[in-house]
Amino acid sequence: MKNALTFAAVGEAATGLALLIAPSLVVHLLLGEQLTDVTIPVARVAGIAVIALAIACWPGPPLVGMLIYSALITLYFAYLFFVGGLTGVLLWPAAALHVILTVLLGRAWLAAARRDNGAADFPVRTRP
Repeated sequence: MKNALTFAAVGEAATGLALLIAPSLVVHLLLGEQLTDVTIPVARVAGIAVIALAIACWPGPPLVGMLIYSALITLYFAYLFFVGGLTGVLLWPAAALHVILTVLLGRAWLAAARRDNGAADFPVRTRP
């Protein structure tokens, strides 16, 4: 089972990476259709999601997959605004939500790492 899951995760990660790099080519090869300008960002979001799925399925904690997804989506939404010039009404609220999720997931990941590795590995500063 572990080998099959690892194989599937590698395949999905490769597909997600391909969707990020060449979304039009991937969609043309899969569906036989061309993407329009507006659908390219949607295909890249799907690529990020598939990469996160692959990471979540990789042997290890699924929390890491969601953390990476949320962080990458936050960065991509900012990129779409600043570089791509896209300004949908929900772009910034969605980016803000993912910033919050990234912080919360990052804290959960660090707490789990402290719990698994022992508190001595992660010194906590206390106030004097």
